[in-house]
Amino acid sequence: MGVSELVRGKGKNMRFFDRTEEIASLREIRGRAKDNAQFTVVTGRRRIGKTSLVWKAYEDEPILYFFVARKAEGDLCEDYRFEIESKLGIPTMGRTERFADVFEFLMKLSVERPLTLFIDEFQEFFRVNKSVYSDMQRVWDLYSPKARMNLVVCGSIYSMMTKIFRDKKEPLYNRQTHFMTVRPFTPVVLKEILAEYHPGYTAEDLLALYAFTGGVAKYVQLLVDAGATTKAAMLNHIIKADSIFLGEGKAILIEEFGKDYGVYFSILSAIARGKTSRAEIESVIGREIGGYLTKLENEYEVIAKKQPLFEKSSTKNIRYTIEDNFFTFWFRFIYKYSYMLEIENYESVKTIINRDYETFSGLMLERYFRRVLMGRQSYTRIGGWWDRKGENEIDIVAENELNDEATFFEVKRKAGNIDLEVLEQKVATFLRATGEFKGYTLSYRGLSMDDM
Repeated sequence: MGVSELVRGKGKNMRFFDRTEEIASLREIRGRAKDNAQFTVVTGRRRIGKTSLVWKAYEDEPILYFFVARKAEGDLCEDYRFEIESKLGIPTMGRTERFADVFEFLMKLSVERPLTLFIDEFQEFFRVNKSVYSDMQRVWDLYSPKARMNLVVCGSIYSMMTKIFRDKKEPLYNRQTHFMTVRPFTPVVLKEILAEYHPGYTAEDLLALYAFTGGVAKYVQLLVDAGATTKAAMLNHIIKADSIFLGEGKAILIEEFGKDYGVYFSILSAIARGKTSRAEIESVIGREIGGYLTKLENEYEVIAKKQPLFEKSSTKNIRYTIEDNFFTFWFRFIYKYSYMLEIENYESVKTIINRDYETFSGLMLERYFRRVLMGRQSYTRIGGWWDRKGENEIDIVAENELNDEATFFEVKRKAGNIDLEVLEQKVATFLRATGEFKGYTLSYRGLSMDDM
């Protein structure tokens, strides 16, 4: 697990953690660009640390940094011209109104000398001038055979970034040579961060950090920089006047969903409150939502469709979950009780969170252990199982088909609440229902906060 310098910014800052593989990969790509032009797309949800990652990977030599602000194309080109002249110490082509000219100038220049160009908020060209993408395609196709350009673009509106590069109708479709998705910090990294900033942390503190932030770098950094490293301190920092966290869900998701956001928010709110089947969600919302669910799952990747392991039918026994911990928390408590926050009744909201915390964090604990088991890479399949009536449910089923073993896990906050006999009975029901794991060695385990 690599640990290094400060995250860029002011004041006392959480230092830069993890991302060792991504940094190595970006540096390797830069090396390749000295022979052949490379085009890397970096995606991931907002606040995940994409920009910091690229800066960190390329901190050892100057790079050109173009931020796509929402302003006139000519004004952006002036900013970029200044950046080129100050970083490369060369005169450019004078004022231009078209980004295509700037890009062509750099592609030509990179034939002579290798360059790294990092374009941030790349999806904003949609608002500045849509034709930038087709212009870039033309210039890229023309010069990339000889150019030594290391082009890295990143954007925070996930659905738009995916559309630009994955939609056959878009000019830059499949032009990228690498597609990198930045993921949240794993439980291992969260432990490393807490060990450094709060050495005496408890399992409750670790679970709270995971439950509230989901390992999203910016949220972790905001809490650590504020010294909020216990569960109580985190909650006080999140639920207070002028907290960034309160408006965060709305700010990010309205960008994604556009003007239709009301229906999406109602769906996500229902899922966060435990209405996880389509019928349950529709009964709350009072309308047909099939199309919305499909978009939330496939376009926005905010929800995931879960089925019991070895379910034969692709349409039965489906549950929907919000994959992002922060959004789960935000819809469950902040969006739901926004009327209390509007009248600045922060204490009541904290009281409600503490009241419902056991149930909410129990769900998060199950997610935590799934992530831990995935990180170990000693299983070939990890999932959950429940019967159609909802009477029998197994929290985690982990199979290793390479040595014919399966482990069944019961997850509870308190070790004393785990009953392995009941788990064995549920497993017997599972084996009858699925007919799987014949001839396997089976084991049964309880996981609680003591095992974090």
